[in-house]
Amino acid sequence: MFTSPFRQAAAPVAGPDTPVAALNGHDLVLSYGGKPVVHGVSIALEPGRATALVGPNGSGKSTVLRALSRLHRVDGGRMTLGAPGGADEHDTSLLSARRFAREVTLFSQSRPAPQGLTVTEVVAFGRHPYRRGFAGPTAEDRSAVDRAMGVTGVRDMADRPVGELSGGEMQRVWLAACLAQDTGVVLLDEPTNHLDLRYQIETLDLVRDLVEKHGIAVGIVLHDLDHASRVADTLVLMRSGHVHAVGAPADVLTAQNIGEVYDIRVEVGIDPRTGRLRIDPIGRHPA
Repeated sequence: MFTSPFRQAAAPVAGPDTPVAALNGHDLVLSYGGKPVVHGVSIALEPGRATALVGPNGSGKSTVLRALSRLHRVDGGRMTLGAPGGADEHDTSLLSARRFAREVTLFSQSRPAPQGLTVTEVVAFGRHPYRRGFAGPTAEDRSAVDRAMGVTGVRDMADRPVGELSGGEMQRVWLAACLAQDTGVVLLDEPTNHLDLRYQIETLDLVRDLVEKHGIAVGIVLHDLDHASRVADTLVLMRSGHVHAVGAPADVLTAQNIGEVYDIRVEVGIDPRTGRLRIDPIGRHPA
């Protein structure tokens, strides 16, 4: 059982509608046009932990994330919600779309900018799994929308038409819509794209808040290895549809692993001031 980031009521007693907060892919085989591009990948997203998927373009990391969200067909293996082997484990293919959307939300790379709607109306899209027919928003819906807008910093633009927003502002609005969905599993595909430096770091801080304060299971795809080492508890390094290495960031992001996966020489060290990993690619024109 999980504690949602926004629900204020006590968690429900275990039963058929009780949300769970672990998402697992078991030996996933994924294809495009009949050609396998992900080969037997297993991944576990655990409550209260952030798992980052990294790797070069074409490594399969975003495809794995889309499969976990049920937006990409699984050709082999299976996906489950709940602790593996536990009484609350469910095969995700057996869950209705509405039930799954109450458990898992995805922030994808490409989302449209709907015209003629305000920021509040777009964020309210996240409450769709809870709507009943043509009924209007409930007090719980409005409260979830307001909290999501607050934590993503878009509350002050609540009444602005989204057509007037910059790409970075729209990025945060869609992130708020995902959080308003009120799930125990949050999947994020390149959430720092199109954001300036301040909002990149604030987004990473928000991910850590979801993990540390609310016990959410987070799966996040990132290109920036420094960002990944900053936000992840577990790091999955992918290459050509396979898992090259998995573990704590310091154990995975070694000069050898990075060199083998990205085909570039790097130096890896620890920043003496922050204690964080520091990754320095060595190009042909070093400073």
